[in-house]
This record gives sequence, structure tokens and C-alpha cells, in this order.
Amino acid sequence: MQNYDANPLKRFSNRVDNYIKYRPDYPDEIIDLFINELKLNPGSIIADIGSGTGIFTELLLKNNFTAYAIEPNNEMREAAERLLSGYSNFTSVNGSAEVTGLETHSMDLITSAQAFHWFNPEKAKIEFKRILKDNGWAALIWNSRIINSDKFMIEYENLLLKFSVEYSLVNHTNLNKKLFDIFYHDYKVANFPNKQSFDFEGLKGRLLSSSYAPDEKSPSYIPMINKLNDIFRECEQNGKVHFLYNTEVYYGKL
Repeated sequence: MQNYDANPLKRFSNRVDNYIKYRPDYPDEIIDLFINELKLNPGSIIADIGSGTGIFTELLLKNNFTAYAIEPNNEMREAAERLLSGYSNFTSVNGSAEVTGLETHSMDLITSAQAFHWFNPEKAKIEFKRILKDNGWAALIWNSRIINSDKFMIEYENLLLKFSVEYSLVNHTNLNKKLFDIFYHDYKVANFPNKQSFDFEGLKGRLLSSSYAPDEKSPSYIPMINKLNDIFRECEQNGKVHFLYNTEVYYGKL
């Protein structure tokens, strides 16, 4: 049995390469939401907290927002610094949701993509309120797999439940409306479709990018990969399987 370690400072350190290659991007419609609903404009200052390797940060940068990427994991932060070094509107910060290191009342928006479930929500809310401008916003974002959409997605979910003792503990879907009601003063939810397509090597990399997946040192690793191969062979069409997501954006004022 794997030992459960909830410390996000360490969990992704040996998964950076797979994370960069195989984690999904985020829909461009999120930027339209920020512009139309939140009234942001090019040059608006955004703190992307728990920014990881910079997948969501880059979406902000490409759309001419000024982005501060806050990431406590050294390996992930350094990867983002390499990948995003060409953007003049990018600043990397060694910080956390609870202690960002940013100036008081300096941010128009705080984003957190695929990371809020790692935060201490009470301490994070205090810090978010400190760094946001008076009319600032917060947006919590997840790419949520649609686990019952087809045979492949069902079988993949069953594989996680069988081989990962940590999956049910760290799954972000454990978050509930009560927590959001405490965190936000008022919020709305927007949903956008998203998709990835993989050959087997890509599917394997996507699995191993998850912090809860057994790694090569685990006795569960080989049986898990063998089962993954079986699922791929059963479900592939033209050499591909498809991850279907609902990208959820919770946005509002704190």
C-alpha cells in the first residue's frame, strides 16, 4: 500500500515532465469570460496561484494580461520559468496560497487552476483578500473528467479506484458547495467543454502526471500499466482514446 502524503510541495516533483506534456490546456472561452463578465482588459494584473508548470499562466500571458505565477514546488516553478521566459509580462514567485509574497491590494484577479484543493481555504481566503484590489475577483478552475461519458472514461475511473489508494483522498471533486459558500461572498459557475486525444504512450503519460498514480517504485505500477494497456486496446478508435472534460470556473468576490 502506498503511503499517503498530502504535502503538495513534494507530490509533483517527480512528475514534471509528464505534467508538461500530457496535462490538458484550458479553453479560450475562459478569457472571454474574464473580459466580458469581470471587465478585465490587457494589462490587468493577475495572480495565478498554484501555477505549477504554467499551463494556465500561459493562457493569461498570451492574452496580454500581466501574470504573477505563485508556485511553492521548486521543480514545477523552475519548469514554468524555462517555458515562459519569453514573456515580458510574466513574473515567477516562490510562494504559496497562504503566503504569496505579493503586495497588498495589487491584484485585479486571482486564479487557481487545478490547485485550490491543495490550499488551506481559511488561510488562503485571508491572503487572497489582502492582495486583491477592492473590486478584485477570484476564479477557481478545474478540468473535470466526465467519468461516465463513455466506456473508456468509465474504465479509466475504475482503474484509478482500483490501483490508487490516494485517489479518493485528493480528488478535487471532494470539494463541495458549503466550502465555496464560505470562501466566496458571492459567486457564479461557468462550464466549458474540453478534450484531449491520446495514443497509448500519451495515455500512459497522462496517468503518470497525476500525483496519486503509483510510480515505478510501487508494486502496483506494472499491474496498473498492464490494465491501462488492456483498456486502451478495448476502447481505442484509429489508435486514439479521448479524455472528455467539463472545465468548471467558479468566479466571484470574496
